[in-house]
Amino acid sequence: MTALITRDELAAAIGAGTVTVVDTLGGQYHAQQHLPGALALTPGEVDALAATVLPDRTAAIVTYCSNPACPNSGQVADRLTALGYTDVRKYREGIQDWVEAGLPTESA
Repeated sequence: MTALITRDELAAAIGAGTVTVVDTLGGQYHAQQHLPGALALTPGEVDALAATVLPDRTAAIVTYCSNPACPNSGQVADRLTALGYTDVRKYREGIQDWVEAGLPTESA
């Protein structure tokens, strides 16, 4: 089971530059709106791209999706852990919660 991170903890980590944020929606969703500095990596891309996109297996990584009903963030987090990443957490509430809290997003 992947550890969770709260919105406040994630916002602080993004502000401090101490976390790599992974948008598991990818594609047009990522281009349209994502958390600050987020990289796109969908469940189907993890095996092929993780080593290139996330070269440091000890880095703090947080995955997120659209909301708690979306399974992508958990799937990507679990796969990264299986591939040997040691500090992976999930922002379960997702971008919907982030936006509703009035926090900033980026677009491509």
